[in-house]
Amino acid sequence: MSLAATSSPARLADPFVQLGRALSAFGSGSPWPGHSIGLTQDEYAAFDGAVAQAQQQNGWFTAEEVRHAAQGLSTMLERGSLAQWLSRYPALATWRPSVTVGIIMAGNVPFVGFHDLLCVLVAGHRARVKASSEDAGLTPALVALLAHFSPEMAGRVQLVQGRLGEVDAVIATGSNNTSRYFKHYFGKLPHVIRTGRTSVAVLDGGESAEELAALGEDVFRYFGLGCRNVGKVFIPQDFDLDRLFRAFFPWKDIIRHHKYANNYDYNRAVWLLDRVPITENGFLVMKEDRALNSPVAALYYERYHDRTELASRLAGESDRLQCIVGHGHLPFGTAQYPGPGDYADGVDTLDFLLRLDQGT
Repeated sequence: MSLAATSSPARLADPFVQLGRALSAFGSGSPWPGHSIGLTQDEYAAFDGAVAQAQQQNGWFTAEEVRHAAQGLSTMLERGSLAQWLSRYPALATWRPSVTVGIIMAGNVPFVGFHDLLCVLVAGHRARVKASSEDAGLTPALVALLAHFSPEMAGRVQLVQGRLGEVDAVIATGSNNTSRYFKHYFGKLPHVIRTGRTSVAVLDGGESAEELAALGEDVFRYFGLGCRNVGKVFIPQDFDLDRLFRAFFPWKDIIRHHKYANNYDYNRAVWLLDRVPITENGFLVMKEDRALNSPVAALYYERYHDRTELASRLAGESDRLQCIVGHGHLPFGTAQYPGPGDYADGVDTLDFLLRLDQGT
């Protein structure tokens, strides 16, 4: 165990602000903008190549989706957002033990484990990272990119294959099944273990056409594979489903992706064979269902009578929900743009890391 050096929020943020600027350029697909970005042309090309090649290792990680994820990270890493976030943690300016934190990352969407790594590094700890087999090389590429802006921070990251090895604490993300394994294996260590979650939208019928169109971003981005993707919509009794289909029409070309199309065809065929009532439009199947988490290429819906009763029900389901989108909740179209202080599962990861020296 060593001591973590103290630093002001501004200095802690600096390398990540630089990283965010670079990710913004990658996200837009821009050619090398020159040395002002902090990278040589070859360094820029190396990361851009990793973005372009990701789909060969994971068919869901198309260049468009990876670049969109990079753009989302760049928004998270804007100086103002980082400064506001870090200012909430006075312990960052005090000496504290530096430990090794194991991070077991999911691989459902591009760069999904980055926020955990960000928290470990700003807390002054070392990270031992086990990326998902579905990561498609994006996490190593991102760490290599960070090394150009902060060799010290990147030097505290060890990427491992196989077993995680000896660590002092663990942050692990996985399915409900793997979370049980994580709790058994790492239960004696300080840990944050996340289970599978989903997100929902609550419509009141007063949504504009623009708001419903923005909901398409929450439903279809990353092919619906993320925990922040809306997998179900709650609608009033008299809501016309055609309003959603019209709003979602700009996403029609998603069916050209073969993995998505395979899921669409499978779900549609199974439900038709079982004579389950469905509504579909050639690229999305909508099914009335009380379940929260719909399969890929499908969207569950449920009609409600009373908004207060629905709010009470959703409160009771809070341990299964990542986000709620709608009036009075997250604005439509923003679910995939969390800020640095929007913690997965509502667990303050940075507070957990700063308390490790207290044995909590």
